[in-house]
Amino acid sequence: MSVGYVLINVEPGSEFSVFNETSELSFVVDANLLFGDHDLILKIEASNMGEIARLVVDSIRSIDGVLNTKTLACAEL
Repeated sequence: MSVGYVLINVEPGSEFSVFNETSELSFVVDANLLFGDHDLILKIEASNMGEIARLVVDSIRSIDGVLNTKTLACAEL
């Protein structure tokens, strides 16, 4: 199982709608609104890092209001 964190910037005023929509995705383990450089952070799990990349591109970046994402891959030691 691979784990990643996704930092998300959204259009002003769409924080709650993007938070609600991303929180309902089956691969999202935890979601939090942030203050600072990013608006949301998601903890996601998938079978491998390739799957995490696909989920971010296909399922998160396509949500209305998402401006950009930054995915942090957890080390698999």
